[in-house]
Amino acid sequence: MSVFQAQVVAAARGWIGTPYRHQASLRGAGTDCLGLLRGVLREVLGAEPERPPAYSMDWSEPARIEALWQAAERHLRPKRMDDEAPGDVLLFRMRDGAVAKHLGIVGHVGSEASFIHAYSSHAVVESPLGAPWRRRIVARFTFPEELT
Repeated sequence: MSVFQAQVVAAARGWIGTPYRHQASLRGAGTDCLGLLRGVLREVLGAEPERPPAYSMDWSEPARIEALWQAAERHLRPKRMDDEAPGDVLLFRMRDGAVAKHLGIVGHVGSEASFIHAYSSHAVVESPLGAPWRRRIVARFTFPEELT
């Protein structure tokens, strides 16, 4: 694991226990999955590249727009699905046919792979990245090492 990847994972783990709060992004006070990603970006890069507009819990499902995926492609670097590394950003589709609207950050790879995410009705947690979660991954990204 590179020094940068270790910084991303450490920053994400620093949010564990932060309560789930829709549209929030304040460590210890509240966050959702996008807020977690934004907060980690601020911690490791000093800023976030874009402030998202207000969004509903259903994201862009009614319009069938992959808004979260499009934003990830603007600000993160796409990776091959089989190129897993700590610090990767995972994009999940929670139901077949639905838009992708959940994010997590890989904490550990190997036999006990895990990811850190803010989960509705919970808090920021580190969960096993087992088959139920893996089958929902639709894209993998890595953080840029500097903002462009």
